[in-house]
Parts: sequence; structure tokens; C-alpha cells
Amino acid sequence: MKKVAILLTTFCALIPFFTLQAQEVFDREEFIKVKVLTVISEEEKTLPGTNIQSTQQTLEVEILDGENKGEVVTLQNDYIPLDKGDTAFVRHLIRSEDGVEFYTVSDPNRLPALLFFVALFVAVVFIFGGWQGIRGLLSLLGSFLVIMYVLLPGILKGIPPLLLSIGVSSIIIVVGSYITHGFNKTTSSAVIGMIITVVFTGIMAYLSVIFTYLTGFESEEATYLNFSTDGNLDFVGLLLGGIMIGLLGVLYDVAIGQAVSVEELHSVGPHLSKKTIYKRALRIGREHIGALVNTLAIAYVGASLPLLLFFYSSSASALLTINREMFAVEIIRTMIGSIGLVLAVPITTLVAVFILVKEKPGASAEDVEKEKEALLKHSGHEHAH
Repeated sequence: MKKVAILLTTFCALIPFFTLQAQEVFDREEFIKVKVLTVISEEEKTLPGTNIQSTQQTLEVEILDGENKGEVVTLQNDYIPLDKGDTAFVRHLIRSEDGVEFYTVSDPNRLPALLFFVALFVAVVFIFGGWQGIRGLLSLLGSFLVIMYVLLPGILKGIPPLLLSIGVSSIIIVVGSYITHGFNKTTSSAVIGMIITVVFTGIMAYLSVIFTYLTGFESEEATYLNFSTDGNLDFVGLLLGGIMIGLLGVLYDVAIGQAVSVEELHSVGPHLSKKTIYKRALRIGREHIGALVNTLAIAYVGASLPLLLFFYSSSASALLTINREMFAVEIIRTMIGSIGLVLAVPITTLVAVFILVKEKPGASAEDVEKEKEALLKHSGHEHAH
């Protein structure tokens, strides 16, 4: 296992070098779509220095787009086995000085399946979520547009990723919340609570990355990106930005839920004081926190399952494994995200109480106590049920 790990690490480290060499030799590159006409040969080979079997294919394919559309070429495929009739995307390298060409399979064509599941998702949301679900989809689309046209270009231009991520998160919160839930005081309460939470979480994320000496190079993608941008990106800031953006999805749920809880409690008990409503809403939030923190942690574990299996099979001690950056990054993501969720409950509840709750000065102490008792009985009945 150690030999395999060393081999893979060395190979990953040398990939950028090979890529640079390829760029020097082949000065033109394009990605084209092809269709497999014939599988000429297929055999299993053992990767040198390992016991891992790899399928090696010789394929005859037809080019479906680009300048050479309609041409038939033969290429080698050692990536994902393809069958006759399959479509795939191929990397086409050309050396201008002598016309030498090189083809290699980049990825199978996943677009039809992806489009099917996107359409299925939209249909399910519309059927069971109605227009509220459609507004949620519009909010999601707006979030992706802000990330694609504001966050990513801004990072590439050298804007500090942490500050940019906090700003983009705030834009996503404001636009998404009002599109989904409408322009009202309840939504405004949730928006203000989320923005305050994002700022506090951003500060904690920054401190956590500094104190744990994280570099942002925990993945192969970061290494490739560093080479392709000539080392001009702030990868620590990029890591922080990823933590912030990843928090938003669940943060919506917490903030909107707490704002609505305050609104409903005030509607049921209009004579209750702000302090009483705050305590009752906070109790609802505490029940919510447990489930959400568990959901967030399990989601991160699921996304990192291959990494966990790799380290589980390693001979290194558990403490040494946890100390490695690839593992430490996931722990920090989970901890900071969970802290942000927990903070969102008291912060959003407090903001919502001040904005939504208007105490009635004419209410007597006896009326207030009766409302409290009725509310507590109602709450107890719901839990017993």
C-alpha cells in the first residue's frame, strides 16, 4: 500500500511537468466529440509497479464536430472502456511544424444523462413544490450566475478570495431569499441574520486556516490550477471562499426557519413579550440544530469517502492521518460550517424578534401568563403527538 501511495503521489506530482512538455511539443489543442465505430482490440494490462488492472482499447472513431468533421481516425484508450456506438470527447493535439496529431480520450459523453436528471429534478420540484419550488429554482439559477460571473472572474483577477466570497455570499443571500420567499419583514429578518452569521463565520474560518497552517493545496485540482495560473492565485483565500459558499445552502434553512418561527409564535401569542418569544423560538432552533449539524457532517463525510478509505487502509496512525492537510481541511470545513449553523439560530432569532414582534402595551400580566401556559400546552401536545 505504501508503494502504491508513493507511486500515485509521484505520478500526480509529475503530471504538470508532462503537461508542460506536451504544450511545448504540441502548440494546438482542441476538444472534439467523436462516435465509436469499432472496438478494434481490447485487453487487460497491469499498471507498472502495481497490481492494478487497466483496460487498454484501440478504437476506430468518427469525428462529429470541428474542422475534421466526418473523418475516421484510430486512437488508443486507457481511460474508461467504451463500446460501439458510444460518444465521447477527445483531446486533439496538433504540432504545426510537421502536422503530427495525437488523440486521447478525455471523457465519455455524459451530457444526455446529465440533462435527463436535471429535467427530472425540475419536474419533481414543480410537481411537488409548485410555484414556491419554481422560485427556489430561479434563486438557485441566480446563485450559479453570481458565482460564475462575479466570484470566479474576481478571484482570477486577484481580488482577495475571502472578502470576495463574503460579498458574493451576501449577494446570493439577498437575491435568493427575496426571490424565493418574497419581499416581507420575515424574509428581511432572515437575510440580516444570515449576513451577520456569514461575517462571523468568515472571521472564524480565517483564524482556523491560519492556526492549522492550511495551504489550500489539499487536492490535485489545486495543484493543476496553480500551474495553469503561474502561481498567481491565493489558495488559502480560495479555501476560505469554498468554506463560505458551502455554508450557504444549509444556512438558508436555519435562518428562514427561525424567522418564520418567531412570526408564528407572535401570531399565536400576540401578548407574549419579546424575551418570551425569543426563548421559545430558540428552543425550536435547538431541536433543528442537532439534525442540521448531523446532516452537514455526514454530507462532508460522503463527499470524502474515497479519501477516508485511502487513509483507513494506510499504516499511519490515526493522529497522523488526521493531521494531514487533506483530512484536516475536511475537519475544518465541517467544524466551521457547523459553528456557522449554530450561530445562525440565536442571531437570526434575535433579529427577527426585534423586527417582527410588536409588544402590546395594554396587555396585562395575567393575560401574558395565560398566553404562555396555552402556548406551552400546545407545544407539549405537539411533541407528545
